[in-house]
Amino acid sequence: MTYDRAAAWQLLCDWTVNVNLRKHALAVEAAMRAHARRLGADEETFGITGLLHDFDYEKNPTAETHVYAGAKVLREQGWPEGMVRAIEGHADYTGVPRDTEMARCLYAVDELTGFLTAATLVRPDKAIANVPVESVLKKMKDKAFARSVNRDDIRRGAEEIGMELPAHIEFVRAAMAAIAADLGLAGAS
Repeated sequence: MTYDRAAAWQLLCDWTVNVNLRKHALAVEAAMRAHARRLGADEETFGITGLLHDFDYEKNPTAETHVYAGAKVLREQGWPEGMVRAIEGHADYTGVPRDTEMARCLYAVDELTGFLTAATLVRPDKAIANVPVESVLKKMKDKAFARSVNRDDIRRGAEEIGMELPAHIEFVRAAMAAIAADLGLAGAS
């Protein structure tokens, strides 16, 4: 088996029918690729890790099964252990330490991409490129907005990668804006 983006996309699609979950995977992939470029790291490895991080979620949506089921499959298929460990570490409940830049970046972008998507979809123009960082910070204080998104994870993620939260929001927003059409966030037509 070839372990490349095409294989990762196929695995994601085999396990994930929900279009919004696929879009979340694409958003995380874009943010991970941007972080790889920022760090001078391997963009393909970071990107594929982002693409696969939740591939098992649709079939395993609980803390008892999500990540564990996916990690088992990834190991059985021979995906690189560094990728699997980073994926395991993106969920605090696994107890797997985020001891690599890739693992810390994955944790930092996961919840934030979801929050940025929500912040975009409530805008009249539905364009992620136009979402002000200040608006995102304000919405983070509103517990009723996108209530399933863990704000502490967003803040802790930025800290773990050594970026100020506003700068990280701007960075991830730009990564997502670069693929806005694929995410359905390019603007109302």
